[in-house]
Amino acid sequence: MSEFFNSEIVQEELDEIRRMQEEIYGQVMNIDTLTSEERHDHIEDLCELLEKQRIMYTRISLSDDPQALELKNQMQQSVKMLGFPEGTDMNVLFSGMRKTIEALRQHID
Repeated sequence: MSEFFNSEIVQEELDEIRRMQEEIYGQVMNIDTLTSEERHDHIEDLCELLEKQRIMYTRISLSDDPQALELKNQMQQSVKMLGFPEGTDMNVLFSGMRKTIEALRQHID
């Protein structure tokens, strides 16, 4: 394992991101059956997940570890596969996702 991914802090954060993704994605199929309070909690969880992902991307971007750089490249490629132009600034993407989540929040209020 690389020095970057060997870090206990990085491992804990990645585990937390994975856990949150599983929980949030598991709720998506049942979003129509959630109460108003559960929907608000879901939106808050989305905000927290997005912030954790943004922070992890920043950590990865600041690293010179080859495996971290490979993960950064994979993330950029996945954004491209989602239909965004090549070279899309990930911070612009995170900002756009935050605006979308805020619009969802207003929709359920």
